[in-house]
Amino acid sequence: MDFKQIQTLIKEFEKSSMTVLELEQDGFKLRLSKNKNEVITKVETPNVTTNQTEKQVVEEESKGYEVKSPLVGTFYAASSPNEKPFVKVGQRVEVGDTLCIIEAMKIMNEITSPVAGVVESIKVQNASPVGHDQVLMVIV
Repeated sequence: MDFKQIQTLIKEFEKSSMTVLELEQDGFKLRLSKNKNEVITKVETPNVTTNQTEKQVVEEESKGYEVKSPLVGTFYAASSPNEKPFVKVGQRVEVGDTLCIIEAMKIMNEITSPVAGVVESIKVQNASPVGHDQVLMVIV
């Protein structure tokens, strides 16, 4: 699913009377909610087969795993300005831990860690715009 399809889906969802939309296509998962108490929407990147994942992790161990933005939006290191960041450089993370939020079209998209390791670097400043596939942080 490309970015334009996601944008169209979000626009149509906002116009509709639906309150929750969950979509899974080719390993891509998207959950949208109009519930005001549910602030964060979660986007998961597609899973790859175990052999591919193991091979990819082994290849990337030497340089670290680059966590890339799955969409265009604004990077937030914490859930609100008064909260502490989800992760800091040097912090250990596990698969599924929240790393950051990317806001796109007033939808908060939670970005989770696809690998376990230590955050080596954060490449983006808080509240900065990010592009699709831009490296957000490196995990070793």
